[in-house]
Amino acid sequence: MTLKKKPVTGMKDILPEEMEIRDYVIGLIKDTYKTYGFQSMETPCVEHIENLCSKQGGDNEKLIFKIMKRGEKLKIQEAKEENDLADSGLRYDLTVPLARYYAGHANELPSPFKAMQIGSVWRADRPQRGRFRQFTQCDIDILGEAGPLAEIELILATTAMLGKLDFRNFTVCINDREILRAMAAYSGFKEEDYDEVFISLDKMDKIGQEGVAQELKDLGYSADQVDTYLGLFAQVEEDITGVRYLKDKLGECLPKETAERMEHIMSCVEAAKECEFRLKFTPTLVRGQSYYTGTIFEVVMDDFGGSVAGGGRYDKMIGKFTGQDTPACGFSIGFERIVMLLLEQGYQVPDRREKKAYLLDKNLPAQALLTVLKRAKEERESGCQVLIANMKKNKKFQKEQLSQEGYEEITDCYPDSVERL
Repeated sequence: MTLKKKPVTGMKDILPEEMEIRDYVIGLIKDTYKTYGFQSMETPCVEHIENLCSKQGGDNEKLIFKIMKRGEKLKIQEAKEENDLADSGLRYDLTVPLARYYAGHANELPSPFKAMQIGSVWRADRPQRGRFRQFTQCDIDILGEAGPLAEIELILATTAMLGKLDFRNFTVCINDREILRAMAAYSGFKEEDYDEVFISLDKMDKIGQEGVAQELKDLGYSADQVDTYLGLFAQVEEDITGVRYLKDKLGECLPKETAERMEHIMSCVEAAKECEFRLKFTPTLVRGQSYYTGTIFEVVMDDFGGSVAGGGRYDKMIGKFTGQDTPACGFSIGFERIVMLLLEQGYQVPDRREKKAYLLDKNLPAQALLTVLKRAKEERESGCQVLIANMKKNKKFQKEQLSQEGYEEITDCYPDSVERL
């Protein structure tokens, strides 16, 4: 049997050039988030199948890589459905594992708990530009904080990090599930129809307002309902005045505290942001995960033409583990998309370390090699990056490669020249 050199579909090998950027970005993310008080934590990549299939992950639950039972537990002849064969699976995001983690360790953690988790997740999705079946997520979450301070800090920390990577042309879109429900209620939709209505609304960017209107009518909703509903969106400004308009327009359908909370979040973020970006009130923003209960947000990058980060409030998830609801809010960066954009822009990691290389002649005696090793040790201790390699026949090409890798000083080490180091 011939072994395959290519990785499995949807997975990828990472070459050193990209790995250097990935390592740098992860380091920057950690350093930035730590300045906001977030603490690193970690959960296993394998989760209980019951947790993954708890109807909280939306369409992601259709994309789980399931792990079959082992040994005596695996009795295929008795299996009635797929889940009878599986007892665990690879996590499809970091939020469900975090909820389980907090439910089991709340007494050992500070309150509120500002969590930072970076790790791989897996989804059996159709691969496309910026999307793989295995990818890295970088999440920050604040657990135990019911007030708007959680949303404010999450947005400020995430945008500060993006600013440090020199991203400027991006927009933070913000909405609230309560506003979505209030607009639907005002328009005459029944509560049991909300999810179906929101699925159509979520397609606004792709099919436009006319397309959404036609889809809703095809689903059986009246023209009055549809016209009233979509007419609301046409009147809403994309800043804080849009929130105030809906607060007045929707009346009792929209809780006053929801609108005031949104105003507070937006005004604080505008006043305290560390880099330049646009904050946009987006009443058409839905976000697919069913676990969101309040504020939701996304970062849209003009250079990408889509979202590169997203999150929101999920106050009901932890309660499914403990029986007692705990306020929770999180923001996740699309790490792979960020790295892809940086690679396409020819991004160079700002490396302050001096890079030196020593090329060893094949006739170099042992004592001379020790001299080179000693010199390299001293330079590494002073903060330099030092490479020692055997000299190749095509020394000119070897030096060109090293120069492309950023080595500024390249020294040839011959038997008669090492003593001058």
